[in-house]
Amino acid sequence: MSIYVGNLSFKVTQEDLTSVFAEYGTVTRVQLPTDRESGRPRGFGFVEMETEAAEDAAIEALDGAEWMGRALKVNKAKPRTERSRPSNGSWGGNSDRGYSSRY
Repeated sequence: MSIYVGNLSFKVTQEDLTSVFAEYGTVTRVQLPTDRESGRPRGFGFVEMETEAAEDAAIEALDGAEWMGRALKVNKAKPRTERSRPSNGSWGGNSDRGYSSRY
């Protein structure tokens, strides 16, 4: 399982997160997603720990805790859901004509 860590400072590194979560058990993986366009951190990350007990202890201790000037949001990560495309291949609007119906 994985832990979601939200409201992170944009200056946080993988090493920073590892050291904070290591106080509660062995950290096996840390991910800090970045924006595709800018390459900047997105303000959240995921931490995986060796045992569920370690994850639970970290969540209990760190959810709502202030770190680097921000109140952390820490909880069990939810499985990623597959985003589905509309059946007509459109992402919205009026796909029949390719332009807005108000014109």
